Amino acid sequence: MILLRRELGDVLRGVRREQGRTLREVAQDAQLSLGYLSEIERGEKEASSELLAAVCDALGVPMSEALLSVSQRIAAAEGLAAPVPLPVPDRASVVSSAA
Repeated sequence: MILLRRELGDVLRGVRREQGRTLREVAQDAQLSLGYLSEIERGEKEASSELLAAVCDALGVPMSEALLSVSQRIAAAEGLAAPVPLPVPDRASVVSSAA
């Protein structure tokens, strides 16, 4: 069974290891406990969006990049072609109207 939390944990662990950083270093930079980050990396805990943002910031990786990697891993596990990123308008160009 494919679980989002496991794929996300694998991606975060992979980025951390590529950087040659320890769990302790990243946990300290993200201001969360070493044990909790370890559980996230092992796919045992579901990371909230706030926590994910803190970990990605500590790793210096945009959250969108981490999530794209997760999406690609899940698509591959499902035997699907890699997802194609959709264009997202710049926030400055998005106009809201009060109807």
